[in-house]
Amino acid sequence: MQTVTLTDGVEMPILGFGVYQIPPERTEQAVTDALAAGYRSLDTAAAYQNEEAVGRAIRRSGIPREELFVTTKLWIQDAPAGENAKRAFGVSLDKLGLDHVDLYLIHQPYGDVYSEWRALEDLHREGRARAVGVSNFYSDRLVDLIDNNEVPPAVNQIETHPFFQRTADQELMRELGVRIESWGPFAEGRNDLFTHPVLSGIAGQHGRSVAQVVLRWLVQREVVVIPKSVRADRMRENIDVFDFALTDDEMASIAALDTGRSQFFDHRDPVMVGRLGKVRIPD
Repeated sequence: MQTVTLTDGVEMPILGFGVYQIPPERTEQAVTDALAAGYRSLDTAAAYQNEEAVGRAIRRSGIPREELFVTTKLWIQDAPAGENAKRAFGVSLDKLGLDHVDLYLIHQPYGDVYSEWRALEDLHREGRARAVGVSNFYSDRLVDLIDNNEVPPAVNQIETHPFFQRTADQELMRELGVRIESWGPFAEGRNDLFTHPVLSGIAGQHGRSVAQVVLRWLVQREVVVIPKSVRADRMRENIDVFDFALTDDEMASIAALDTGRSQFFDHRDPVMVGRLGKVRIPD
């Protein structure tokens, strides 16, 4: 598995397995199948409410902890946000059955993110989170967070796919030493991604699926990616993207698909900010 190097020399697989929108009752089997397929990076969150199932699959796999890279995320906290962030982290660790995580992210750029970030800095210093980062931060918020704190985020996990490519954001992150990580790499099938003529044409040239082409495109851009599936055959297909490469012309053809807009929602939309800012996740 190809890896990328985060801050402090932490190695992270460039391709992992995400469990967003997998119901808790299906998550343990999904993670078990993913681990059997060769995935060693797992991405969950308190908001997904399936951390316990992820933890059970890890324990039953028998895979040594040091071979796994586990990410979870902090949801928006009420005041005092810093204290509550540490409490929420402890809840996630308990649910996962782990004594540390490899990456801990602030899930949304709302609420008292500065108090939360300073709590994450403490968790990082204590070694309970090997690396810390953020999710869904646009570049202005990312720069502001870095300028006003000691530890820069190691990762920013953001919507990234052929129709919203985030090339300018990635370039800025590269300058700042922050690794871009894609969520929603297949845009949940929007814009007919799986039958799109450009992507389908490239897939045919390589004897691959559209999903494999999209994942290969991200890997060649050095974007960490965490595709999700509940089907073991798709999991095996998604991880099998390291024995072919896209040409410069094929990369340019995919680049031309960028709309520059989210296919889901804009995290700067006041309506969405208000809606997400009110959501609280039960322990």
